[in-house]
Amino acid sequence: MTALHEPTAYQDTLRILSEASVERHFDAFTDIPWDDPEYAVIPNDPRWILPGADPLGATDWYRSQSVERQIEIGMYRQANIMKVGLQFEQILIAGLMNYAFRLPNGQAEFRYSTHEATEECHHTQMFQELVNRIGIEVDGGPRWFRALAPIMPLAAGPLSFGFFVGVLAGEEPIDHVQKAILRSGENRHPLITRIMQIHVAEEARHIGFAHQYLRHKAPRLNRAQRGLISVVMPVIMRVLCDAIIKPSPAMRRDLQIPDHVVDEVWWDGEESRKMLRDMFGDVRMLADDLELMNPVSRRVWRALGIDGRPSRFRSEPASAAA
Repeated sequence: MTALHEPTAYQDTLRILSEASVERHFDAFTDIPWDDPEYAVIPNDPRWILPGADPLGATDWYRSQSVERQIEIGMYRQANIMKVGLQFEQILIAGLMNYAFRLPNGQAEFRYSTHEATEECHHTQMFQELVNRIGIEVDGGPRWFRALAPIMPLAAGPLSFGFFVGVLAGEEPIDHVQKAILRSGENRHPLITRIMQIHVAEEARHIGFAHQYLRHKAPRLNRAQRGLISVVMPVIMRVLCDAIIKPSPAMRRDLQIPDHVVDEVWWDGEESRKMLRDMFGDVRMLADDLELMNPVSRRVWRALGIDGRPSRFRSEPASAAA
């Protein structure tokens, strides 16, 4: 058993994460200057035009639209991204509470889980506040995702390993896309920038916990469980990634996005296929480390278009080799 899997090392990690949540955390209504005139939500504001780092914003179809139409599409897309993000966070919060409910006294996981749930509550508040201020009625995730939302958190109790795999399936793609947009340095509405900055900063802890939790629990899997999760893991990754990242049928219909544009951006185009693979470099590294990569599961990763070189370390910048 490696030091990473020693109970003391795991407990120390949770203590460090919990202390970091106390020392550096954000509040949705004090750390975002909602009422600053510079942050006002104005319908004709060109800062709502999607940047080139946004997959839809980079398309010729989007760039060929009038400025007014680009702003309209940009506001709708940002509102829908925030809505599906808060829906995922609500599932996560409920799951964390289900998981924490079963923990015995003295478990460091309880304190960290409740810290994370607190932070995720602030994320849902800032996401919903932006949706409200934009004022467009958006659905968020696809219909099946919203229908299953009350059920998915129940897995956090009896199927906690699979639940935290699902946590990474939602958090890793969002984190990847938001980092790419922030790094681009392109002009965007300051509310979007500030919300992304806060989200990326705190999600680093949340993703770190999910990685450490799975590393800690994986040695307890028996052979049958290991075989099953190795095949299910890439399926969960791809299904939740599509639910969160791809525009829902309602959004495509409302914005009249042509089918060929949707196909090119998600995920038929060469650049979009690479982006899809890049999202899961850290997860492939984790699967390798946990011995969840085998001849059968590798075929599943490849068939779903999310195979490639695993990261050498967490948050390694994407490379042409991925």
